[in-house]
Amino acid sequence: MEYPEVRPVKICVIDDIKSVVDMIARKPQWQEYGIEVAGTALDGEEGLQKIRELKPDIVLTDIRMPRMDGLEMTRAILEFAPHCKIIILSAYSEFSYAQQAIRLGAMDFVKKPFSLEEIVNVVLKAKDLCLEDRREQENLKAMQARIKESLPILRQEYLTLLMQHRETEPGAKARWEYLGIPLAQENFTVFIVEIDQFAEKYCRQPVQEIELIRFSLQNILEETILAWTQGILFREATNRYVGIINGDDPRMAEQITEACCTNVSRYSRCTVSIGMGLGVSAIHELADSYTQALGALAYHFYTGGNAVYNYASIVHKQRAASHYSVAAEQEFLFALRSGNREKSQLVLVRIFDELLQLDPLPAPQYVENIGYELSFKICRVMLELFPYEKVQPLEQEVNRLKNRPHPSLQEIRSLLEGLCAEGCRWIEEERSIESTRIIRQAKAYICANLHTSLTLEQVAKQISLSQGYFSNLFKKVAGISFQQFVMHEKMEKAKTMLIEGLQVQEIAMELGYEHRRYFSEVFKKYTGMTPSEFKISYLGRADFSQHTNPRG
Repeated sequence: MEYPEVRPVKICVIDDIKSVVDMIARKPQWQEYGIEVAGTALDGEEGLQKIRELKPDIVLTDIRMPRMDGLEMTRAILEFAPHCKIIILSAYSEFSYAQQAIRLGAMDFVKKPFSLEEIVNVVLKAKDLCLEDRREQENLKAMQARIKESLPILRQEYLTLLMQHRETEPGAKARWEYLGIPLAQENFTVFIVEIDQFAEKYCRQPVQEIELIRFSLQNILEETILAWTQGILFREATNRYVGIINGDDPRMAEQITEACCTNVSRYSRCTVSIGMGLGVSAIHELADSYTQALGALAYHFYTGGNAVYNYASIVHKQRAASHYSVAAEQEFLFALRSGNREKSQLVLVRIFDELLQLDPLPAPQYVENIGYELSFKICRVMLELFPYEKVQPLEQEVNRLKNRPHPSLQEIRSLLEGLCAEGCRWIEEERSIESTRIIRQAKAYICANLHTSLTLEQVAKQISLSQGYFSNLFKKVAGISFQQFVMHEKMEKAKTMLIEGLQVQEIAMELGYEHRRYFSEVFKKYTGMTPSEFKISYLGRADFSQHTNPRG
């Protein structure tokens, strides 16, 4: 049988009878079995010394020898070479000693007198165990090497998990130490770094170019942090890094993040936005600081980037009541319907200026939602005037921005200004058409005479058209029937008058209704609410008295 192992298994033979040593060491063809006789000895002390020097895999020793017996030697060998396979040679009368050696850790024993075949068999058995041990050791080394190689990834995965979930303090410390994270285990600040306009700037760049940019930014950030304190930085997403620094001085943490922002702008073609959380004292609290940093980062909505946002400057300020003006919104939509681009743009500026004057600034999500709501209202106004096929691209433009992560305030405002300009342009173009001019004249007459009964015959006569032609033209251009338009205008004017504080009786008379009850029934059919319910719903119970007309 051939054994192709590269490194042979080494054996030492120790016995106080030289002929026994020579027979075991020389007669079997050990090399054919992949075994090398590394050394021999005639007493225990000499044998132990050779074993320490030669480090054999297998030791074959007599149990009774001068100066050091087999039991004492077995104990000594296994202290410094626990994987060594020890085979005891013993006479029948020494069987109890052999058993004791087995209990100490010897692998096996052979009773004297023995044959060479018995020796070979037991040594080969020991050899198989040695080779199995080697494989296990090699597997263990390979596993340890893989763990060492993957430590950076394991650290990043663990730190990412810590950002999302609180962990028990003992468990957090144990994993921290096992992964060898190079930070002290107390006093942390978490900050999040996001590359500004990453998707827009780099979506068409080759992967290699993007990786080079990200690698360069990470180097700049890491060098900046290490110039101040101990810290660690890891990628959380394609365009985002998370930094953890040691230290209990919030001013220093803010200076570090400001330096990171400045250095990225100075030494690269990019800018970054940084959100910084409050300091925490323990590992298991890192998720709290991360959540705060994420909340602070959202405020890059207002600047578009290249700035640091500190959660401390947000959390300690009392949130102001909303200054969003519904009246200004109505004014904006009225100007839009009329196609007055200049007026609608001015009102739009006023709406956002009022929001931006608040201290602290409103939550970005709140302002973002206002922007999208206004955008869709612009689309609805356009749908009142134009077919859906014409308006659909405007809706798609709104949805494209809405589906993008983290748009800036400037992008929201640019969207609104663009929608407004496009809508007003359409209205102006429509007005150039004669039929539109005629219907606009009819609408103007209707709006100026809402206090009368307003029949189709009356309005058709006013613009010198036959009743039937005018009815068809009105529906074709306006998209609704003459009666529906009159009802819409009267009810919308009624809403405005209710908000202004006029009484139901006054409104009914002003809109050409002889009886208040009939007006209320028509209003409820149109809006789903009675006039009183509408007023309470719009103004709120707390503000009702402030808007009520003094006349009752």
